[in-house]
Amino acid sequence: MSRKNNLAAAVAAALALGTVTVVATQSTAAADSSTARPGAGFRAVSPDARTEALRTADREAGAVAKSLGFGPDERLVAKDVLLDTDGARHVRYDRTYRGLPVIGGDLVVHYGKDGRAAGSDQAHQGAIKVAGTTPKLSATDASAAAVKHAKHVRNARTGTADGSTLVVYAVGKVPVLAYRSTVTGEGEAGPASREAVIVDADSGAPLDQYELHQGVTGTGNGVTVGQVSIETTQTGSGYTLTDASHGGTIVYDAYNSPQSNPRQNARAFSKTTNSWGNGTASSRESAAVDASYGLAKTWDYYKSAFNRSGIRNDGRGAPAYVHVDNQLVNAFYDDNCFCMYFGDGSSQNQNTPVTAVDVAGHEMSHGVTAATANLTYSGESGGLNEATSDIFGTMVEFYANNSNDPGDYFIGEKLNMPNGSLRRMDNPASDGSSLGCWNSGAGQVDVHYSSGIANHFFYLAAEGTGAKTIGGRAHNGTTCNNDAFTGIGRDKAAAVWYRALTTYMTSTTNYASARTATLNAASDLYGANSQERYLISKAWAAVSVGTALPDPGTGTPTPTPTPTPTPTSSPTGNPTPGNALVNGGFERGTAGWTQSADDITNSTLQPAHGGSWYAAMMGYGTDATESLSQSNVAVPSGGSPKLTFWLKVSTQESGYTAYDTLKVNVNGATLATYSNANASAGYVQKTVDLSAYRGQNVTLEFAGTEDTYLTTVFLVDDVAIG
Repeated sequence: MSRKNNLAAAVAAALALGTVTVVATQSTAAADSSTARPGAGFRAVSPDARTEALRTADREAGAVAKSLGFGPDERLVAKDVLLDTDGARHVRYDRTYRGLPVIGGDLVVHYGKDGRAAGSDQAHQGAIKVAGTTPKLSATDASAAAVKHAKHVRNARTGTADGSTLVVYAVGKVPVLAYRSTVTGEGEAGPASREAVIVDADSGAPLDQYELHQGVTGTGNGVTVGQVSIETTQTGSGYTLTDASHGGTIVYDAYNSPQSNPRQNARAFSKTTNSWGNGTASSRESAAVDASYGLAKTWDYYKSAFNRSGIRNDGRGAPAYVHVDNQLVNAFYDDNCFCMYFGDGSSQNQNTPVTAVDVAGHEMSHGVTAATANLTYSGESGGLNEATSDIFGTMVEFYANNSNDPGDYFIGEKLNMPNGSLRRMDNPASDGSSLGCWNSGAGQVDVHYSSGIANHFFYLAAEGTGAKTIGGRAHNGTTCNNDAFTGIGRDKAAAVWYRALTTYMTSTTNYASARTATLNAASDLYGANSQERYLISKAWAAVSVGTALPDPGTGTPTPTPTPTPTPTSSPTGNPTPGNALVNGGFERGTAGWTQSADDITNSTLQPAHGGSWYAAMMGYGTDATESLSQSNVAVPSGGSPKLTFWLKVSTQESGYTAYDTLKVNVNGATLATYSNANASAGYVQKTVDLSAYRGQNVTLEFAGTEDTYLTTVFLVDDVAIG
């Protein structure tokens, strides 16, 4: 039986042949640090070094899965590796169960600069277990159910049964066997909008639905960048819009191919001269120039700010297609083909092509999200997904510093939309639909509207409250709690968000978890007692997510309560004076103890109460029992002898029902029982009266029992009888 440790939450070098002028960390930062570590704490990694780091992560995957208590049917596949400037490492894994993809099974494992595991963030805590992998529904039946339950498109349809894939859906409390189906119909993205529908593989009941075109829905973009330089490639007697300096990004003319097959008529832009477009939509090249420029600026921003080389951090550029469909007021990123699509707009926005800088940054950032946290595109995680693209699309606009499109916190302000923009981050609710403050129904709101909460947070974190003019536009940072404060600056706020996205967020992260992730990131970058971390908490409180931390400038934040350590056993394994037990602090490993599983450990994946060793019992997430015991223990003959020990309980269970238990047995009699209902943030000292055994030699046993679902881990340390 594999052990389960619930981790602490703390747990292209390329040749550019033509330049065209166109008409048209766990924290090592000091607490008072005022400047972010470069690259949001990450160092630049060459493609070869990244490939080798992924190979290493794959070689470690089996051991990682075992240490986390995952079952024998589960496998981890390394997706990305980020290296901190101090040598720490963060490995992102996807998970499979009996070869099936696990939706919501992703996780990030953190290693300190000493190479030892320091914690993890998991979309689904603990092991995955389903009754079986043989569905009652066929793929054809699942496709029919998906069509029935689709809610983002009208007149939904699926092509064949191949549109349904068997998966394990682990987003909810209990993992279930499911089908993930792709349906097509009329939606916000046009007549060929796509939606993912997940249904129970036995009953066909809907489990989740979300759009697959993660784009700026109902938007357009003009030929906005003016006269700029773009990178092209010379091909014999001519040139193509191939940007070798940015991973070989190629811009294609889709020739109005339908959304259902956007590459159907596509061909690369090419010509004999190295001058492109005329600055208006009358030239098909003009929209391509905007797209090429915007994607290059997005690449450069991520490289300059975070040492990230392209969408997947592998130096590879994603192809882009302009002039998709007819009258399409939309742009979108598709991870299935690793490509981006841009429409030409419609009469709704004066037929303005959807290719502005912040739109290009928005779409490419969807790819970055897919390559990192892969935030599920529904519920609160979907709002965070959309907001991430708004945040970094805005940052790209500031980075580009283009006089024709100055940086501001309005989204799609160059789209010629009737209301002037798609969204605004300083006042999201001004559009009449977006949320500016969190509420309990945020997860039921369209993701383009629930994104307003994180957009509002980011604006306040960057700029603070009050009225100001940015990029020639009036902004006003109002709050949901009438608070007033200064911001930390947009570069620092972006560094915090990027580190949180890539290091701490998972596919199921919600707004409360995003707050925790950004506070962890701010601590890594600026210090746990920094003003930056404090102001991040203020900005979250200002949008009704959590409360502000104490101001470290006017008082020291209240530390997490930790009990006073009790003396641990000596390194020799002899009883501590006054302790009848041998090796009560486990500092000599298993000496003196008998265990049914590998409970006694010095793994850094969990904290010890004293010293480095402790016992970690249970945590399997399935039916299991185990014991830890010591025999022939001489209970003192005088006074009121007691058993004392320190206990920390971590659980996925909720409420006060005792599903998983740890019993204290003496000579087979149960003297005390602890359960998931005794969950605690830290170690708590427990005392058991042994007066009935005064003067006797006894057998002490800790006996654990766990039920079928959800994990509970009992950490035991510094055990004494005296």
